[in-house]
Amino acid sequence: MSQEPIVEIRELSKIYRQGDINVTALNSVSLDIAKGEFVVLMGPSGSGKSTLLHIIAGIDRATSGKVLVQGINVANLNESELADWRNQNVGFVFQSFNLIPVLTAFENVELPLLLTALNRKQRREQVQTAMNLVGLGDRGHHRPDQMSGGQQQRVAIARALVTDPALIVADEPTGNLDSKSAADALGILQALSRDAGKTVIMVTHDPKAASFGTRSLHLEKGEIVA
Repeated sequence: MSQEPIVEIRELSKIYRQGDINVTALNSVSLDIAKGEFVVLMGPSGSGKSTLLHIIAGIDRATSGKVLVQGINVANLNESELADWRNQNVGFVFQSFNLIPVLTAFENVELPLLLTALNRKQRREQVQTAMNLVGLGDRGHHRPDQMSGGQQQRVAIARALVTDPALIVADEPTGNLDSKSAADALGILQALSRDAGKTVIMVTHDPKAASFGTRSLHLEKGEIVA
């Protein structure tokens, strides 16, 4: 694991307005994440962990402060630039697998590549590589309803990987999985961090899931606590 930070966060705050009330989701958070780390964000509901994850990934915008990812100030990008940046640099894994039911596993994994300049042969090669990495190289022709929950989450991880992003963000990725499927999915994320140098940032409530990470951060009331 390199000590070079891939994510630099300085005095990051996020305030939501609910009617006449301001709700502080993040309060002056500062944090560095090194390339190749597997960082776990924990804390009670409403602690700000998903908000932090979404701001790092360019899904949400901060109210104030700075977020640099690979030296790029994500807050300075307009919506079109942000969409391009996300597609090239961030892979997403969610609790609900977000697979398209009428597409095969192969076609689901290929989706992010349709936004790139790769030709069909190059896309097929990258999809097959990603499917092999998650142990489903022979299941590409199956649709989601023909696969277990654990297999569907592995397809989702392959889709997150297929563009070769520097950063993989996972929001409660084991929430809908049994314990064995959860361990399989987490083992893949752990191997991507340890062996492939991917930076993984995961939100979870589960201490067992957190044990797969290299570092855990606990949030309460929008602040990182010891």
